[in-house]
Amino acid sequence: MSTYFIGDVQGCCDQLERLLEKVLAQDTDAHFLFAGDLVNRGHKSLATLRLVKSLGQRADSVLGNHDLHCLAVWQGIRPKHGSDTLDELLLAPDCDELLTWLRHRPMAIATQGHVLVHAGVYPQWNADFILQLATEIETALRGDDWRSLLKQMYGNTPAAWSDQLQGTDRQRAIINAFTRMRYCLADGSMDFKNKEGGKTVSKDLIPWFDLPQRQTEDTVMVFGHWSTLGLVLRPNLISLDTGCVWGGKLSAVSLCQDPSARRVIQVDCPQQQVPA
Repeated sequence: MSTYFIGDVQGCCDQLERLLEKVLAQDTDAHFLFAGDLVNRGHKSLATLRLVKSLGQRADSVLGNHDLHCLAVWQGIRPKHGSDTLDELLLAPDCDELLTWLRHRPMAIATQGHVLVHAGVYPQWNADFILQLATEIETALRGDDWRSLLKQMYGNTPAAWSDQLQGTDRQRAIINAFTRMRYCLADGSMDFKNKEGGKTVSKDLIPWFDLPQRQTEDTVMVFGHWSTLGLVLRPNLISLDTGCVWGGKLSAVSLCQDPSARRVIQVDCPQQQVPA
């Protein structure tokens, strides 16, 4: 069995179908792990969820910030944003079934020395601790009081991790790292303002995966979320978001123990959103 990581789909179902066809034409037994943000901004979130859910045991996805936002809108916890494209999904007869399935997706997936999250992790976290913290959030999201978690997850504080964090602050810090992290300061605290991927950012800001003494250096970290960063392939890093919804590409990268043997399969995507 082979496994492919797939970047942010964001409701671009036609492009996802083409990508899956290209992969399966080369590897009929392929399984798929999605980097989150299955929904929103593209125009076929409903079809996307139906397709990924229909893959059954052949696919799974971590939760991204747009997925969590969709759950909050569904429950009336947050209003829709102007760029949201969720109406068809929210009005569908199988909306509750699909979003209940989405709510039960993991925050992190570990397999064969790789750890998949949507956005990033704090430098103090190693692979085992990442899964422990993911389980904390997953348990809350799947419990009876899951709506309270969605109500309390919004906000930019605390921006730095401490093992002493408890309650809402702890949950928010975990969710923000897993679903929103891009740049950090040297002390590991998150910056929530800059989304660029080039060299024009302040020298004080460091991509989370370049922070010194990162405890996941011996793990292959796989993530999406950062479309301006694009495809990055390093021996211990795979960045997957190639801006499908912005007119870029939708990318799949094979899981390989030998990084030089990875396969990259992509499809071109028409622009569905214009960056603000």
